[in-house]
Amino acid sequence: MHKFLIIGLGNIGDEYRHTRHNIGFDVLDAFVRRQNGFFKLDRLAEVAEVKLKGKTFICIKPTTYMNLSGKAFKYWLDKEKLDIASTLTIVDDLALPINKLRLRGAGSDAGHNGLKDIQLTLGTDVYAKLRFGIGNDFPKGGQADFVLSKWLPSEQPIVDLKIKACCDIIEQFAAIGLEKAMNMANTLAFT
Repeated sequence: MHKFLIIGLGNIGDEYRHTRHNIGFDVLDAFVRRQNGFFKLDRLAEVAEVKLKGKTFICIKPTTYMNLSGKAFKYWLDKEKLDIASTLTIVDDLALPINKLRLRGAGSDAGHNGLKDIQLTLGTDVYAKLRFGIGNDFPKGGQADFVLSKWLPSEQPIVDLKIKACCDIIEQFAAIGLEKAMNMANTLAFT
């Protein structure tokens, strides 16, 4: 049986629920719900373990807040005795338009504090990231307010489609590997 660590980035607390910055949490909630699983509070994260087609997915939503995501990532990576190649991190991305997803096996933090902390903690940027485009439609100086804002009603249908696609990509990542999953994910466009 193969095991995977799936990390959804976000912030704990009702004020952050369903914001653009918390899309990693929302994707993992949908993925775990799809498998009839549930989260429980554990060390440094809310954790769910789900099994699918002979594979085990340890899904974590760090409770360390976004800027200290690396601490939870490293703890669960070590606890589950996994190689970094068996991990997938789901994260919001300002540089991608709202109708795009991007799966990569390496890459910079692109100014994202959660990814920055993971990279600093792990000492590498070579780990799979599924970037969920949130767009960048905000005035100069308004980035923090934008990422912490809720989706507009007009955006919600695309967000819902992308969340479902992310759940499929998590399954594909485990079933066919990163390279083939990238070919599938990176050609998707949502309207």
